[in-house]
Amino acid sequence: MGIHVIKMPDIGEGIAEVELVAWHVKIGDMVAEDQPLADVMTDKATVEIPAPVVGRVVALGGEVGQVMAVGGELIRLEVEGEGNLKPGGDSPPAKAAAAPAAAQPAASAPAQAAKAEAPVPVAPAKPAPAAPAQPARQAPAAVARQPGDKPLASPAVRKRAWDLGIELRYVHGSGPAGRILHEDLDAYLQGQGTGGQARGGVAYAERNDEENVPVIGLRRKIAQKMAESKRRIPHFSYVEEIDVTELEDLRASLNQKWGATRGKLTLLPLLARAMVVALRDFPQINARYDDEAGVVTRYGAVHIGIATQSDGGLMVPVMRHAEARDLWSMAAEIVRLAEAVRTGAASRDELSGSTITITSLGPLGGIVTTPVINHPEVGIVGVNRIVERPAIRNGAVVARKLMNLSSSFDHRVVDGMDAARFIQAVRALLEQPALLFVE
Repeated sequence: MGIHVIKMPDIGEGIAEVELVAWHVKIGDMVAEDQPLADVMTDKATVEIPAPVVGRVVALGGEVGQVMAVGGELIRLEVEGEGNLKPGGDSPPAKAAAAPAAAQPAASAPAQAAKAEAPVPVAPAKPAPAAPAQPARQAPAAVARQPGDKPLASPAVRKRAWDLGIELRYVHGSGPAGRILHEDLDAYLQGQGTGGQARGGVAYAERNDEENVPVIGLRRKIAQKMAESKRRIPHFSYVEEIDVTELEDLRASLNQKWGATRGKLTLLPLLARAMVVALRDFPQINARYDDEAGVVTRYGAVHIGIATQSDGGLMVPVMRHAEARDLWSMAAEIVRLAEAVRTGAASRDELSGSTITITSLGPLGGIVTTPVINHPEVGIVGVNRIVERPAIRNGAVVARKLMNLSSSFDHRVVDGMDAARFIQAVRALLEQPALLFVE
């Protein structure tokens, strides 16, 4: 038997380090060739590292959340034959042995074992912590579900939870698909240390639980990106109200006529088209600013970033060459990019290279927002929700569909007057949508 060392591969584009965001194996596991070993993140793209050989895991090179250098040791496998670690070569690395040792004090003693025998003391110690997660069943941690998520539970469980004053969204469900069972209610009450009181007039159960959530992976990248944008860019925001009544009528008409064959249109392709047309007169806004070199690069191509929410956080896939797309091509590309982001299939190229960004919260868009510029771009256009309100037209009060655009710009290179004129140009195109197609 021999040891095969797998190093962090060079993912390309000059990347020197990556963040380890997930392990798919543990010490003692047998892995097959091409089986996923770990996920690493560079910028906002997640890359899966497969096994090049068959073997048994004997050491892991890092912990989730750790930043690792390209070329550093990722994992060790015990393989048939000699492997690629020579008997007289490097000794087992402290990093690889330290991770399991820290988690299991019993495994720390053999830290100075012989090179070829290093796997023997480490591997058997791992299965103990990997025992079934039954302790969580005895005192489960509170599970905070997202607003609007409905916990799975039977009517009887819901009735009992109501009587006990328990909010089901905080209860861990151990049944199929996370279904909450009666024993989960018992475990929740036991874990809180106070029995729930009936709703008939007594108090609810107190809650004193706390949860520490490591900021790693995509969330760490988002935090770094937002901090960099706000630290380096002097933002200013501009809000304008737009009457989209005619635009919405046009969209409904287009969807009725061609929706079945070409796909449904949302507001975003129409807004993207308006931005493409308006940017012809405002090239300083379709740009990226290298503040270290002191150079603004203006682009003829309009590569629009589409801010997209995923389970892991906000990501910005790029719709390339929006200037060369019709409405349905834009709509199809926006849907494709959103699906790629939400399934984790978006590539690095699809997540970089935008020249201006659109951000929208859809029906949750509020009245006004102050979006953060996607560094190193110089502008971002934010969409707020459409609301039907009374408006005066030709001296009469009529119902109109109104929407605010909340946009932010880099005040170092975009003057306030130019930003206002750009948004007014977008407004004119959206309020008279026939102009979107006049060349």
